[in-house]
Amino acid sequence: MTTEEAEKTTTAVPTETNTPAPPPPANKGRNKAFLIFFVVLILAAIGGVLYWLHARQFEETDDAEIDAHLNAVSPRIDGTITKVYVDDNQYVKVGQPLVDLDPSDLQVSLDQAKAQLLQARSMVSAQQPNIPITQVENSTSISTAESDVTTAEAGQAAAERDQESAEAKLAESEANLARAQSDLERYKLLIAKEEVSQQEFDQVATTAKAMAATVAANRAALQSSARIVDQRRSQTAAAVSRLSQAKRNGPSQLLIRRATVQSEQASAETAQTQVEQAQLKLSYTKITAPVDGIVMKRSAEIGSHVAAGQQLMTIAQVDDVWVTANFKETQLQNIRPKQSVTIHVDATKQDLEGYVDTIGGSTGAISSVLPPENATGNYVKVVQRIPVRIRFKKDQKGLDRLRPGMSVEPEVRIGA
Repeated sequence: MTTEEAEKTTTAVPTETNTPAPPPPANKGRNKAFLIFFVVLILAAIGGVLYWLHARQFEETDDAEIDAHLNAVSPRIDGTITKVYVDDNQYVKVGQPLVDLDPSDLQVSLDQAKAQLLQARSMVSAQQPNIPITQVENSTSISTAESDVTTAEAGQAAAERDQESAEAKLAESEANLARAQSDLERYKLLIAKEEVSQQEFDQVATTAKAMAATVAANRAALQSSARIVDQRRSQTAAAVSRLSQAKRNGPSQLLIRRATVQSEQASAETAQTQVEQAQLKLSYTKITAPVDGIVMKRSAEIGSHVAAGQQLMTIAQVDDVWVTANFKETQLQNIRPKQSVTIHVDATKQDLEGYVDTIGGSTGAISSVLPPENATGNYVKVVQRIPVRIRFKKDQKGLDRLRPGMSVEPEVRIGA
């Protein structure tokens, strides 16, 4: 071993035999762990208190989405599409043209209905003058019948006076005949005694014969007058009957004329209704937007034949949207209409302000096809959800970007 090696060995031995550093005390590590645990515990307590304070002031859910009215556009008549003016995702205004249907057949129907209306109106014009004409005819008939009655009564009165005159003449002639016959009987006695001449007797006999002839003539005249009186009475009765008939039939004839005019007017009104119906159907060939909104699900194509009620497209009213939030039934204890709501929109990463509008009339499950019956046969009680409608406050930035179906997270302030 050389001197240098001996020196290295000599200097290395003290290095290997140095005393190791004492380990850190165990109490220091425990104190650090306790400090961390205490800080975490304080933070958890603070977090719990904050959450408790927040839960007292707010109710929130992530089961919520934006809803809007989705208006189905469909034709009211059958037809063939000739024009389509819009496409999907296009914004339209109310009254804006959407689809045109072929109007040819409906135009022909309208022209036919107009022709029938003209014919019905001409029939009304032709029948209306019959009412005043019938009134004049009835008045004339009554006046004529009254005049005939007056004439017949006058004739009857004259005939009765002639009969009375004939009766008087007959009575006079009979009296003269009786006197002449009495003179004849006396002269027969006188001529038998030859107290009178034959000439005087013949004159008395001739006078008696003449009186008998006069009686016969007056009797015949009386019989003729009686027949004339009967005839005049019959004429008077006939005239009275015609007058009664004219008075009785006049109003009926007028009613018939008026009923005829009313019938023609009803036909004209029916024709007018048919014209309006044809015009209405023709207007249905122009399908316009019923509301403002965005077109979606367009299925209308040119040349397609569509039936009445067949859906051609849907218009989403994006100008009137709301939030449907399905809160648990246990969350509804303090939720009331008009409460303020903060709505976080996932799509825009934006918070919007709103308010509770209405609370649903039933749970979502109860309105399904096969609603559950929690009160029978269930061993696990299921917490139900009730839809709450939340409206956005107006004039907020970002409302125009909202679309139906977007996910949102509403937070209802239930505290003061």
